Amino acid sequence: MASASSTAKNLKLLEGPQTLGKGRGFWSGFALVVAAACIYPLFADGYDVGNNVYFFNWTFMALGLSLIWGYGGALSFGQTAFFGVAGYAYGVLTINLGDAYGLTLVSLVAAVAISSLLAAVLGYFLFFGRISGVFLGIVTLSVTLVLERFMAQTAGPEWHIGSARLNGFNGMGGMPSLTIPWPGGDITLFPDVTLYYLTLALLVLVYLGLRMLVNSRFGNVLVAIRENPLRAEMLGYDIRKYQLGAFVIGSALAALSGILYTSWGNYITPSSMGMTAAALPIVWVAVGGRSDLTTTLLGTLLVLSGFQALTIHGSQYALVAMGVLLVATVLLAPTGIIIALGSLVSGRLKRRKTAREMS
Repeated sequence: MASASSTAKNLKLLEGPQTLGKGRGFWSGFALVVAAACIYPLFADGYDVGNNVYFFNWTFMALGLSLIWGYGGALSFGQTAFFGVAGYAYGVLTINLGDAYGLTLVSLVAAVAISSLLAAVLGYFLFFGRISGVFLGIVTLSVTLVLERFMAQTAGPEWHIGSARLNGFNGMGGMPSLTIPWPGGDITLFPDVTLYYLTLALLVLVYLGLRMLVNSRFGNVLVAIRENPLRAEMLGYDIRKYQLGAFVIGSALAALSGILYTSWGNYITPSSMGMTAAALPIVWVAVGGRSDLTTTLLGTLLVLSGFQALTIHGSQYALVAMGVLLVATVLLAPTGIIIALGSLVSGRLKRRKTAREMS
């Protein structure tokens, strides 16, 4: 009885003041989108399915940044650092341990733990050292670029961990894909239908879990800290613990992105932690609307699709377009383009309804 009551209480957190979307209409739409995503591979070729897995891989990093920046108010350029650390950790572990007996899944958990531990150590010095605002962004960007420069110079044969060669700027390759042990034979999750469904399931679970988290007491306090950290502290909350918690959770999601990406392509390079890579998640989250998980998710998928389409014609145009998009968002729709459009449509509908009632 107590378990059922606890479950019902947690499910109520799927809706709340910190997330957009509620009621039967929203959840019916959500169910339709998930159903469409589930049947999509039945009508698409292998390349398109694998390409969508690539898009899904990045959404975990974006959702983590939304938690850290959008809800917690701490702008971090460190997402790609934890992405890269987890990707390299997964590669080293799987190359040395192999893919039998579910060891790739063990490596996944271990790589997330390693990256999360690094985030906890860095976050402790940041938040308990009272570093905030632009200085937090500078420190996290510096850590990211230092890691990128370090990994780029590990080209010699002496740079290896067991059987795993780090390979410097060329990156590490040859690590096995995620493999699930099965009685009839192990299931290797190549970048096609099997990996698509696993990534989609993880995305749905993470999205719903984060909705419950941000609508819980933790999320409410986190938003209070974003709005006025001094007032939150005067109310008795240790804001450093909440900021650190959000930073570690968001970084763990970036680590999950790194592992899924590494498993998807069977490689990882230092450029995944470079300046460009560090800036792109900021664009994804800002365009959609960093203060809501749903708009962050939609914005990330839309911007990634546009970025890839532009990259086909020339990567320089794609990067310029991303810069212009970020500037336009900051100047014209600082809350996010999707949120701004939603507010505009909602306002017009309310005005029409009011006009009809008055007439």
